[in-house]
Amino acid sequence: MEGDYLRRGVAEFLGAFALTFFGAGATMVGSGGLVGVALAHGLAIALMVTAFGHISGGHFNPAITLGFLVTRRIATALAAVYWFMQFAGACVAALLLWWIFPAEAIGPSRLGAPLLHPSIGSGAGFALEAIMTAFLVIAVFATAVDERGAFKAVAGFGIGFVISMDILAGGPLTGAAMNPSRAFGPELVYRVWESYTWIYYAGPAVGAIFAAVLYELLYLRPWPRPTPVGPPGTGLEEPRPGDLASS
Repeated sequence: MEGDYLRRGVAEFLGAFALTFFGAGATMVGSGGLVGVALAHGLAIALMVTAFGHISGGHFNPAITLGFLVTRRIATALAAVYWFMQFAGACVAALLLWWIFPAEAIGPSRLGAPLLHPSIGSGAGFALEAIMTAFLVIAVFATAVDERGAFKAVAGFGIGFVISMDILAGGPLTGAAMNPSRAFGPELVYRVWESYTWIYYAGPAVGAIFAAVLYELLYLRPWPRPTPVGPPGTGLEEPRPGDLASS
């Protein structure tokens, strides 16, 4: 993912815009209840990853870009471009939502900003956002990064389904942002700054780093063979599968 920063950055802008515009829009109008909100977010990402995955990798999420950065799968300068465009896309989408949608839709949902349910604390909310983001990043690495994955077969729909799944489980509790830019756009435009707002940035960051490093180390990097405990003549180095058959 080196070079051609402008075209890759615009793709990231459009993907982040679509997620915020259609996801927050569905949240504001309550289309189909929780299922409708989950589908709106999931379908937005599925379609954008399908459309732009071959151009930018289809991150559309600063946490996913962070996962790529810590595993050295994206240059720092390009990651900075992605972050800027992702946050910008979400902010522009939030501004248009604020301008287009009626006040009676904006007010109760606070422009679709993720909100923490009063029945849980910020620590639980942080953990939930981290766990949901971790599974999202695992889905990205398993389908879009791993050459053995199913990306060519299912494109972005596997990733989109994870987002829908997470929203169905965590949406009523934290809003299931899993994405700092998705949270930031409505928060900035509608000035939604609460004592727990940090969970929508720290949670996805921690979850993304954990999942990206875990998948990278376990499945993408070749494992070194263990050091024998003695010379081969001692019989302490066990044969690998197939060695006896070929001898």
